[in-house]
Amino acid sequence: MKGRKVVAAGKFKAECLAMLDRVARTGEPIVVTKRGKPVAKVVPIVEDDAVAALRGSVTVVGDIVEPVLDAWDVDR
Repeated sequence: MKGRKVVAAGKFKAECLAMLDRVARTGEPIVVTKRGKPVAKVVPIVEDDAVAALRGSVTVVGDIVEPVLDAWDVDR
């Protein structure tokens, strides 16, 4: 896995918090392996991108607090 930070699960377990801080600081993902095979990838979360991607995709129509069905609709 050239060009990526790869770490064994045991080492990740021992240094987890420091590695999470590094991912958050640098933005570089870490691939965690078990017996030499990749099992997980730790990547930074960029919340601003997720919020920006959803912006404008939801439209509220009507009252969002009232139940969707009233008693009359259920009895049908």
